[in-house]
Amino acid sequence: MTCLLHISDLHFGAEDREALDWFGAQAKERKPDSIIVTGDVTQRALPSQFDAAAEYLDALPAPVTVKYGNHDLPYFNLIERFFSPHRRMEKLKDKVERHLDLEDCVIVPLNTTARAQWRFNWAHGNVNDESLEKTLRRLRLAPENKRKLVACHHPLIDTDEYHLKGPTRGGREALHAIVEAGADAVLTGHVHTPFDLSVDARGRSIRLIGAGTLSDRLRGYRPSYNEIKVGPDRIEVVHHTHD
Repeated sequence: MTCLLHISDLHFGAEDREALDWFGAQAKERKPDSIIVTGDVTQRALPSQFDAAAEYLDALPAPVTVKYGNHDLPYFNLIERFFSPHRRMEKLKDKVERHLDLEDCVIVPLNTTARAQWRFNWAHGNVNDESLEKTLRRLRLAPENKRKLVACHHPLIDTDEYHLKGPTRGGREALHAIVEAGADAVLTGHVHTPFDLSVDARGRSIRLIGAGTLSDRLRGYRPSYNEIKVGPDRIEVVHHTHD
């Protein structure tokens, strides 16, 4: 089985150094095939925070794919936010939105962040047509004998297990579309809450898997990560919590 470690919301600038060191040791012990980071690697998208994140992620013992998070867009420089929102992630460019084709599964990115929205809080999730079509195209091209996992920052829908402060616009429609394209699971962060549940979409069950945080920004749960094992006929998830 393919072993994945799923982390999220590192928030360098508000990181929990002890939790980060714990996860680094866990990664060396478990020897995963890949590590998935579902966004918010920084707290305020400052160059120094991206430098610290790059140094940490480069030292992890497996290929890493990083998704855009709302905290990874410039907060105070609106010109940069609109015209070059990801320029500060240059040191992570080999990892950002990286598509991974592994032995038992493929990891397909979906961007759920927005430079601006027609609502007050721009931190909420948004799936635009261009990002969704890119993801659907990759899903359709993926080998039929492999599990298809979509990774993004914001949960696509709200549930009883976690609550979004604002809905992901286009999220439910995106969930239906990726199910029809053959996705087996969606990996997310943002809510700092670990979860694993199955929901029905267009008559088919799909797994929603959320990672907690490795930062000081706790919301009722200790720092944690997910260990995900993917085989031809199943997906197994274990939440590991730092004491």
